[in-house]
Amino acid sequence: MEITKEIGFDTVVAQANGLVAVDMDGEKVMLNIEKGKYYGLDGIGSRIWELLEKPHTVREVVAALLEEYDVEEKTCQCDVLAFLNNLHSQRLVDID
Repeated sequence: MEITKEIGFDTVVAQANGLVAVDMDGEKVMLNIEKGKYYGLDGIGSRIWELLEKPHTVREVVAALLEEYDVEEKTCQCDVLAFLNNLHSQRLVDID
């Protein structure tokens, strides 16, 4: 099944089921048990992953990051959308 839905600012995003994630020195390492694949996230990617433990809109994720990091809003928006679309294409997040 191909994923065609694009994530937007009002899309609700949450971690997909069936993943095991561990913290290693401030970075997340995840295992997709179904696929047997490992994924690694850097510090900001790990923070986004933590935020997605509970469903949030992309807009809420961006707002949280803007409070925590020194980044321009437009840059943050673009980077978060690209990151979440990538996670979604790998079936690591669920969207609604």
